[in-house]
Amino acid sequence: MSDTAIAVSEFEMLAVVKSGLGPENVGLKAVPLPVALPGTALVRVEATGICGTDIHIAHDEYACEPPVVMGHEILGTVVEVGDDADAHWIDTRVACETYYSTCETCGYCRSGSRNLCPARRSLGSFENGGFASFVLMPVLNLHALPDSLGPLDGVLAEPLACVTHCLMDPPVVNAGDTVLVTGPGAMGQLAAQVARAQGGNVLLAGLDRDSARLSIAESLGIRTTTNPPAAEGFDVVIECSGSAPGAAGALRAAKRGGRYVQVGIFGKDVALPVDQILYKELVVSSGFASTPVSWRRAMLLIEQGLVQLGPLVTRQVPIGDWQQAFDAAQAGEGIKTVVVP
Repeated sequence: MSDTAIAVSEFEMLAVVKSGLGPENVGLKAVPLPVALPGTALVRVEATGICGTDIHIAHDEYACEPPVVMGHEILGTVVEVGDDADAHWIDTRVACETYYSTCETCGYCRSGSRNLCPARRSLGSFENGGFASFVLMPVLNLHALPDSLGPLDGVLAEPLACVTHCLMDPPVVNAGDTVLVTGPGAMGQLAAQVARAQGGNVLLAGLDRDSARLSIAESLGIRTTTNPPAAEGFDVVIECSGSAPGAAGALRAAKRGGRYVQVGIFGKDVALPVDQILYKELVVSSGFASTPVSWRRAMLLIEQGLVQLGPLVTRQVPIGDWQQAFDAAQAGEGIKTVVVP
């Protein structure tokens, strides 16, 4: 039966489901409509972005618990809540944190690092996510979006919160720093804008095939190159390509005493010139997902107009075309493709 011929009852919806190991077990299926429970909200999905993590999940390169509806970069509107006390959320346009639940009692949760909770269960990998018409979300993890945002801009709020976690908590870019960002995908584009907002002199690097992506960055006032300097000299290097060559080049481009930030996910073990860290006394940092603090920083950047999200949404597809969209994302076409249920 083809994707478009799947029968759906009034109590079901179509969703992109990871039903088992291997990319061949990702497909469009009819799943039950979720119902709001106490402490949760039912969100009508307007769009969900395709993230590199989704591609890793499809290929068993990122932990998940099938069967599960994929997708975690969710933009939607609250249509139902499980508690009367949460009724003020109804009709609010929201972005959703990637968590469905954490234990809330361990040292990580208590210190504000819910992203590191060993019991964390995330949307799109362990709990049903946003490649569907509706998603069930704990009210705790909803973020109301500013009215100023365009129709699809909010789909990038979650990746922006991941970037602010990497770059702003604590701050890694100081005013006047020279900053190299490798990889002009969505995370690289956002990292370049956040680093600029912190006062950095930013250069975004890509490959020759990334000309369309780089032109979008240039339209936003970001300097770009397909030939990054081979010699060391950058105060901060931010690796967003998730590729070994990109990471190796970034390590070599960092100045002595500089900083290396890993944002991209490789999805596998890679060989890197890690002696560069020793020889140049580099400070290495990263950030996994997002935290409540990073969400507050992301929302403030949006409200202040210091980042532009709309131009980064380069394609939207109906849910029936999810496979084409996944293939395009894996091939590096465009910047952010969103699935519209």
